[in-house]
Amino acid sequence: MNNPDTRTADHPVRQGFAIGTTLVAAALLLVAGIVALLQGIAAIAENEVFVVGIEYTYRFDLTTWGWIHLILGIIAVLVSFGLFGGMAWARGMAFVIAALSIVANFLWMPYYPVWAIVIISLDVAIIWAVATWRPGTDRWAPPR
Repeated sequence: MNNPDTRTADHPVRQGFAIGTTLVAAALLLVAGIVALLQGIAAIAENEVFVVGIEYTYRFDLTTWGWIHLILGIIAVLVSFGLFGGMAWARGMAFVIAALSIVANFLWMPYYPVWAIVIISLDVAIIWAVATWRPGTDRWAPPR
């Protein structure tokens, strides 16, 4: 007997949407990784590039933020290539990297609040996509 929740989760339309969203998530993760790389390089190279706002409790030196963004960016680019290849490890790592990116961008908000909110929103979409897609149920034909 089929569980109604399983039938709904495995529905071809939903899985097709999740697969498409996962591919978009891989592309977004690639772009976000490249931007994080550039952001990290800019923060490491020149502290005066970024505007420093009010003081927060979790304030780090911009060079530290640069290294955090640089490392997350490198990992995000590598994971995005794994997602494009449909690798199982990449799904788990994409979830972890997107969650870490949410935390990092929340803490980055004093420097660029609008950009941080945009990246957090994209990270939530990435988490939804990789959590919803079930690779073994790639059925494109309508149910009979």
